[in-house]
Amino acid sequence: MLKVLTGIRVIEVAEYAMVPAAAAVLADWGAEVIKVEHAQRGDALRSATSWTVEPGINGFTYAWEALNRGKRSVGLDLTRAEGREILYELIHGADVFLTNLLPRSRLKLGIEAEDIQKINPRCIYGRGTAYGPKGPEAAKGGFDGLAYWQRTGAGLASMASDDAELVNPPGPAFGDSQTGMALAGGIAAALFHRSRTGEAPVVDCSLLAAGAWAMQPALVGANLKGVEMLKNANRATAASPLTNHYRTSDNRFVALFMVMGDRYWPNLCKLLGREDLAADGRFSTQADRDRHNRECIRELDAIFITKPLSHWIDVLSKQDGQWAAVEAVTKLNSDPQALANRYVQNVDYGAGRSINLVASPVMFNECAPDLTPAPELGADTEMVLSEDLNISWDRILELKEIGAIS
Repeated sequence: MLKVLTGIRVIEVAEYAMVPAAAAVLADWGAEVIKVEHAQRGDALRSATSWTVEPGINGFTYAWEALNRGKRSVGLDLTRAEGREILYELIHGADVFLTNLLPRSRLKLGIEAEDIQKINPRCIYGRGTAYGPKGPEAAKGGFDGLAYWQRTGAGLASMASDDAELVNPPGPAFGDSQTGMALAGGIAAALFHRSRTGEAPVVDCSLLAAGAWAMQPALVGANLKGVEMLKNANRATAASPLTNHYRTSDNRFVALFMVMGDRYWPNLCKLLGREDLAADGRFSTQADRDRHNRECIRELDAIFITKPLSHWIDVLSKQDGQWAAVEAVTKLNSDPQALANRYVQNVDYGAGRSINLVASPVMFNECAPDLTPAPELGADTEMVLSEDLNISWDRILELKEIGAIS
């Protein structure tokens, strides 16, 4: 892959998911990312549990590996003056500084935007927050399940019915990953701006902003309709039968998304062995099908339930309308398209250990990035201090003894 950010050095002082996700994208694009972690405990994500998955399975902590691949780890105790001095030395040679620490921590550690840009005026300052840099909740922490998902209406909009249980995000760090990608794009734009003007801007991205952006069409639609929210219709009464999902005989699902229904309906009926449906006055046009949606959906239900998913994959592959088999996430491990484009890659950690990771979704010259493992805590501390900062080995040992580095 063309490493468009080769020569760019990024210093990350962040924990958990959103800002580390942004730094992982920058690493995918060729930047050198030095992740500064607490010298003793490291990033809290190393030991975090969620979704009932325990950390340390076969030596892997799944969220850590996913969001920290391709980085170098330097363990510093930033509460000590010695640790902060090393961080400031790293910032002298940095192009980007990324953080998601709360304002009180940034102030205490001397890593506010003005602190960093006083040390290095050419260093772009990237700040990830839950709710944005302004307003009454600017100093408040948060996670994607709250700020991105529930606060923006995504959770309510995903409920099957008013009396259903509240719906959580579909996977760990779901909103963090999307917001991190947006922050990485902002950093890349800021680097371009700096190359033209010499100015290093402060870049902000929040979970609330990214969630609101994702929900923008729903917000505009609800505003125009004068309702509180746009609700997902019950599939039995979906407005269009050709943008719906259907159960198969082996208890799987196919999803149709044929928004130009009139173009595909006649041939679909022929392949389904029900040409009579195309001639049925209730279903002839998209307007007819929408008007008689319940009857049309019942007809399609009765058809799809007769055969297994494998049969319908073969049938639907013979027509041009848009559809997909509904799959579990692990199907990505063998999905021909995901593998052909190297969206999913097996990353070798050595000693017979490997794990599948997903490349960031932008390709350059039709090539995906080559993914490399996430680092052990402090794996690169000594090398960075000795080779990059020219700190003597005697001084490195002294810093280790007092706990300033790991």
